[in-house]
Amino acid sequence: MAGLNVSLSFFFATFVLCQAARRACKALLPAGAYASFAREAVGAAQLGACCLEMRMLAELGPWAGGFGPDLLLTLLTLLLLVHGATCDGAAANPTVSLQDFLLAEASAPRTLLKLAAQGLGVRAACALTRLYWAWELCDLHVLQNLLDPHCSSPLRTPVSHGALVEGAGAFFLHLTLLRLRNSLPAYRVPAVALLATVMTHTAGPFTSAFFNPALATWATFHCSGHTLLEYMQVYWLGPLTGMVLAVLLYHGRLPRLFQRNLLYSQKNKYRTPRGKPAPGPRDTQTPAEGCRSREPGRGGAGQPLPGSR
Repeated sequence: MAGLNVSLSFFFATFVLCQAARRACKALLPAGAYASFAREAVGAAQLGACCLEMRMLAELGPWAGGFGPDLLLTLLTLLLLVHGATCDGAAANPTVSLQDFLLAEASAPRTLLKLAAQGLGVRAACALTRLYWAWELCDLHVLQNLLDPHCSSPLRTPVSHGALVEGAGAFFLHLTLLRLRNSLPAYRVPAVALLATVMTHTAGPFTSAFFNPALATWATFHCSGHTLLEYMQVYWLGPLTGMVLAVLLYHGRLPRLFQRNLLYSQKNKYRTPRGKPAPGPRDTQTPAEGCRSREPGRGGAGQPLPGSR
């Protein structure tokens, strides 16, 4: 259990340091710079460091530490809950930022800035996590240091199937985010954490279940076994396609590109009341005609009154 205690200490230190970094950036930077860059960089670093350590436990823990799948899934759920509660609204995922762009809720420069921040945050997380592993505080970290330079591909299925798996996971993740985006964090964070845990358990044996292009890039693209183009098809094209399909299914259109609904017919919810038909030209009377119809000695239809002669 020494390896588990070391990993738990690493998770705790990561959350504490990232929370301190958020407070410092929020106090020192303008609100726009914090929301567009610093918050995303810190959130991506927090998610990346926790995912790398968790991946090490999932790969080495069952045969080197005696960890069962129930322990690993419980720990993953707790990590996702804490991350969702402390990320301060950061997307920490390029597909989520691109989703906001497609929804016309973020401009192109701001989206590009977020993508750059997420890439830098994950890159910093990888460097710091490997530095932590180099201290070899437990047997698991010793094994990880020996295996990391010669890592094998996390893609253990054909490329087309891997892209389908990553795309399906991203589709369900983004569909859930769209459905719960206006919900309270007390409901949204547990729902997303449970869904991500289930998808990781399902897709993990095939692609390691990243659903995050930035995290997959720095964690797996240097591993041997597949070409760069194959990695891009699985870990970039798959999640991006799943995100676009989720937005299209939920809204019926891509708001950034189309104004008209492409999938669903929109009916007017306000019914036009059925009133009397508007009077035609023959039914209207001019003021002069109305006055003549009421002249003394004439009937309503222009006929002489009885006894008027």
